[in-house]
Formats: sequence, C-alpha cells, structure tokens
Amino acid sequence: MRILIHGGFFSESSQSNETKLLKQKVLLDILEKSKVYLQSNNAVATSIFATAMLEDSPLFNAGTGSQIQQDGKIRMSAAIMDGTSLKFSGVINVEDIQNPVFVAQRLMKEDDRVLGGEGATKYAAKEGFPLFSTETEERKKEYLSKKESNGTGTVGCVVLDRQGKLAAATSTGGKGFEIPGRVSDSATIAGNFANQNCAVSCTGVGEDIVSSGLATKIVTRVTDGFSLTEAFKKSFDELKPYDGFAGAIGVSKNGDVFFSESHPKIVYACFDGENNTVFV
Repeated sequence: MRILIHGGFFSESSQSNETKLLKQKVLLDILEKSKVYLQSNNAVATSIFATAMLEDSPLFNAGTGSQIQQDGKIRMSAAIMDGTSLKFSGVINVEDIQNPVFVAQRLMKEDDRVLGGEGATKYAAKEGFPLFSTETEERKKEYLSKKESNGTGTVGCVVLDRQGKLAAATSTGGKGFEIPGRVSDSATIAGNFANQNCAVSCTGVGEDIVSSGLATKIVTRVTDGFSLTEAFKKSFDELKPYDGFAGAIGVSKNGDVFFSESHPKIVYACFDGENNTVFV
C-alpha cells in the first residue's frame, strides 16, 4: 500500500517557519488518517478521503481557502480517476461547495462525468450539496489589496491499495485574479491521470501542465515500459524549453513512489509502505 499527498508549492521567502511547521503537521496528520482509512477502503475512496481533508485546510488552495478571481468570486475545480475502470470525473469552476472532490465523486455514476461552471454548480445543488462559502479572511485581504497569495497550492493524492489498484484525485482553487472562465489543469487528464500501471497528480501553473500533458505523459511512459523515475525525468525535461512551472507526485503498480518539481518547493507527504516522509 502506498499514499502520496501534495499541497502545491511552498515559498520559503514568503512564509514563516511557524507556517512551515504547521503545514508539516497537517500533512502528516492527513497522511496518518488516510493510512488508517486505506486499511478498509480502496484506492479511489482513499484518494477522495485524503483530498477532501486537504480541501478542508485553509493552508492550501483548494476548498476552504481557495483563491478569488478577478470578479470577486471563487471558482474551484477537482477531478478523480479510477485506474481500474479508467473512469475520469470532475468539476470545473464550481461555486459555493465545501468539497469539490465530493461532487466529482458523485459524477462517477453519471454518463456525463465532467461538468463546468453553472452546470456543475446546479448539479451539486440538485444532488443535495449545501451552499458553503470557502472564502477565508486571508484570501479576502489578498484580493482587496490586489496581492497574490504566497505558498498556497493545488492539492492532490495518489494511492496504491492492497489489491494493487491505483487512483488519483486533484483539487484546486485556481491561481487567483484569473479571468473568470479560465480552466485549470486539475480537472483535466493533464493534471490528474491514472491507469492500471501508474497514478499521477500535478500542481503548478495550469497552462504549463496542460501544454505538456504532464500527468498523462508520465503514466503513458510507465505503461510503455519506463521506470517511474525515468518517466518523471523525461517528462520534466520536456518542460525546460518553456521553463514550465510544475510539480507532480506518482505511484506505480509495483509500489515505486516518486515526486518531482521544476521549481522548488512542492509540499508533499508520502507513505512508502514502511515509513512516512514529509517535505515542506
């Protein structure tokens, strides 16, 4: 069994040591709870469970604490991919929902499994999800002062369960101050992808991740015979011509785990089957 979670990028220059330690604590707490959950649940359920807890922490840019767009509204995106069934579901620019990943989960039962904007928000309401404001005082202050937020980031999780099944889940509150209607990578197969061989979740600048098809590219290379490390290295090398800003976590069917970043520092925690590791 393996679990990796990430919380986006951390800015050493802009965040206090207290914040750094708090992020470490939160990541390890979520990792421990997810390990317990995985004992009696599969990869898909565990990826959703961990991502929802990350969404509920205002330390990260997903769910509570999401960024605010140019028009003063918060629009969030999230996706899940089941590596066994190869089903992908997601919401793009959904509003007024506590946990976008739960709406993505509900969409797994639908024929139309990726919804955006007003359609996604209406679907969530129809399915009984209560209205919820994810705005925090800190994000509001940043918006009013026209300051970009520092050290928050997209969240995600990849899991290998005891049956050898894989899954990935990713959630984001956007980049902040974006043009309303912008689509991030998180609810696309560029930012979140899994099959029977590998699962990957990305963070960073969505446009750069989409340009490279990063998550799908890594998973495809593992499927074609690359080791997980080789797949990450080649895929990240291909970001260099345009200085692509990205980070990713991945796990393969044989239990290999890996993370990489084109710019420091991705915030992540990992259970490799024996030990916990946290990097902030």
